[in-house]
Amino acid sequence: MSIIEIKNVSKWYQKNQVIKNINLEFEGNSIIGYIGQNGAGKSTTIKMLAGLITDFEGEINILGMDIKKNIIEVKKHIGYIPEQAILYECLTPVEYLEFIGGLHEIESAKLNTKILELLKIFDLYEKADERMTSFSKGMKQKVLLIAGFIHNPEIILLDEPLSGLDANAVILVKEILVQLKLAGKTIFYSSHIMDVVEKMSDKIVIIDKGEIIANDTIENLKSNLQNSTLESIFKNLTGNDQTYENADNFVNILKS
Repeated sequence: MSIIEIKNVSKWYQKNQVIKNINLEFEGNSIIGYIGQNGAGKSTTIKMLAGLITDFEGEINILGMDIKKNIIEVKKHIGYIPEQAILYECLTPVEYLEFIGGLHEIESAKLNTKILELLKIFDLYEKADERMTSFSKGMKQKVLLIAGFIHNPEIILLDEPLSGLDANAVILVKEILVQLKLAGKTIFYSSHIMDVVEKMSDKIVIIDKGEIIANDTIENLKSNLQNSTLESIFKNLTGNDQTYENADNFVNILKS
């Protein structure tokens, strides 16, 4: 059984079609790198997989369940970490994570211990009882990451999860994702950081203007397209091969 199955899915925002009849299928125990330019449809796809957007055409099955018909059950098995989310900043990290853990029906006594241990790993233990109004973007992102992982979901959806994190936290998150994959999880990972996606992903999916234009291993993409890096593959497939020329023009304009 496929863990994630997307069948003939399209999504419109008024007259603008942002997802154009995409078809994707993924087995478990893998990291899927999902890349594309701004506005290509990455975040919309992830929100549909997370059950946040349901007014789409086509069918999405998660763990064999139609997400439109089983949305509550599906959400129990999904961890979702967005690039930007509205935290209840008047709460402390402990209070917020207790709220999230409660939604996932984690036993109260077990939950409190789990929260403190996870905050310690992300260097937030000393801030556990402080209001998040004063937290930096990176600190808030760490809380969001813990919230997405805390119920030990089978599928983890990440939309630019490294945004705002310091170097040590980036290294930690990358290692966590690798170990989660080894534990049998399926990770759907969207990022603009090409080298991270290239090194971590078992399969690369490239979306451009709402259409899937590549879906393969990085080794096969390099071989078939005769490119040495994911960045060069991306520029080749999306037609964005004027980067050097544009950069040169930009610098020349500054000099003028």
